[in-house]
Amino acid sequence: MIKTLYKTFQHWSDGGGVKIISDPHFDDADMKMYFNYPHPQIICNKINKGLKKGDTLVILGDIGDEKWVKKLHCRHKVLIMGNHDRGTSIYEPYFDEIYQGPLMIAEKILLSHEPIETDWCLNIHGHTHGHDTEDEYHINVCCDITEFEPLNLKTVIELGLLKQITSLHRRAIDKQKE
Repeated sequence: MIKTLYKTFQHWSDGGGVKIISDPHFDDADMKMYFNYPHPQIICNKINKGLKKGDTLVILGDIGDEKWVKKLHCRHKVLIMGNHDRGTSIYEPYFDEIYQGPLMIAEKILLSHEPIETDWCLNIHGHTHGHDTEDEYHINVCCDITEFEPLNLKTVIELGLLKQITSLHRRAIDKQKE
């Protein structure tokens, strides 16, 4: 279990890891005009290589043809909707949880489709195709950036990437002391 996660989200790590990816754009004709997106089956195969049956997969939006989500092999699927997604009712048969906006899953971890300007948490996001926007506060998990491999949240935490960040809560407490 990933104890860093808020209690509400700790079930994501029950029996497996939490893997995060964005912008698969399954069968999205628009994406083929701009990027060299492979066939959806190849995308599924590459994502599945990074998954185990007990994992939770969080997709940070821009699904494309939702039927391909069935081919992703994991225990639990979470969607944070992106700008190309078409309404929660379409995705309900394919996902266990759906969120329409950014989601704070831990004191210092923010998941969103688009990058959010921040210096008080780690923003794991997608949306910015072909642009590696990583700095100490951002990780871009667009499929074309990660070569369709999901990010392992536990690895991010174990690497100590959160230690360098002063949380919003800590800043508020320190400000009160001034």
